[in-house]
Amino acid sequence: MSDYHPPTDLEEVVNSEVKEWHFHIYFHQRNADQHQAALDLRDAVLRLRRDGAFVAVPLFRVNTDPIGPHPVGSYEIWVPSTSFSSVFSYLCMNRGSLSILVHPLTREARRDHEFRNAWIGPPFPLDLSALPVKTEEMPIQYPSLKLGYSAPDSEFTLDQRRRVGANLERILKGEKDAARAPMN
Repeated sequence: MSDYHPPTDLEEVVNSEVKEWHFHIYFHQRNADQHQAALDLRDAVLRLRRDGAFVAVPLFRVNTDPIGPHPVGSYEIWVPSTSFSSVFSYLCMNRGSLSILVHPLTREARRDHEFRNAWIGPPFPLDLSALPVKTEEMPIQYPSLKLGYSAPDSEFTLDQRRRVGANLERILKGEKDAARAPMN
């Protein structure tokens, strides 16, 4: 029997929601084709951001050698949670043969990279030794955008969320394939 019980308290879950994410695009730095594919993908993301498809901010630097926990060439794309699904979808469909590490930004960088991650494409082993276990400050990026952790408070109150949830349950009663929420 598992000792882990996922939280179900609405306020706790809402307050702990991840607001910012990193996508690390990996390429074998000695492979000219992969390196160019990574740069082409980066340029495409920048064009799509400019055109309003989503908010995604590639770091200015492209690492042509291993750096930090990343064992090959890479670059980082910062994404606020409001654009997560759009960027994830785009990268899933357009990564080619590149691998992409996806992880949340929290005060626990090591856990974010080791346990709270996902891979689009084959995973790479990471060197987690240089990552901090926990930091006091939330790693806020690009506060001038007022997105992610810098955004104003949630657009929905807890009571509004409860009403939305109750309405969803009412509607889904008519859907035979939809699982029902527990009564308690």
